[in-house]
Amino acid sequence: MSGTDGHGTPGGGFDGGGAGDARLEEELRQAAAVLDPVPVELRQLALDAYAFHDLDARLAELTFDSLVDGLPVRGVSEAPRLLTFRAGELTVDVEVTADGLIGQVLPPQRARIEVLGGPRTVRPVSVDALGRFTGEQPPAGPFALRLSTGTEVIVTEWLRA
Repeated sequence: MSGTDGHGTPGGGFDGGGAGDARLEEELRQAAAVLDPVPVELRQLALDAYAFHDLDARLAELTFDSLVDGLPVRGVSEAPRLLTFRAGELTVDVEVTADGLIGQVLPPQRARIEVLGGPRTVRPVSVDALGRFTGEQPPAGPFALRLSTGTEVIVTEWLRA
């Protein structure tokens, strides 16, 4: 056994991807699947989120979230959540309240917004000529917005309500 690491690798080094490594990786995957399985609900949410994936859509980056970036206001216990998304020159400001969504697309323009939610949930929201929109139902759980302007489709990052 002189000159090996006990696993047949000369000089005690790492062999970098041999059959033994592949077998060990598979055994670790099987052990993880048994000892710490991915919850069925989480797997389904991941599949549903991917199903909403639109290859032609641009991703709108979250540039402001009042839960992270906002300053606390004295005397206000249930302040609405304010979100700002940006995709190039287009900005979407959204206020999430217990009563639903209120927002505006800037620069102002007509568009169609869909609130994407849990398993196969899509709620359309109309946008007027000034870019304003309201949604009657607050999002529950993970959600994203898909904005169609007629010339392009923009999808926001997924957030938890």
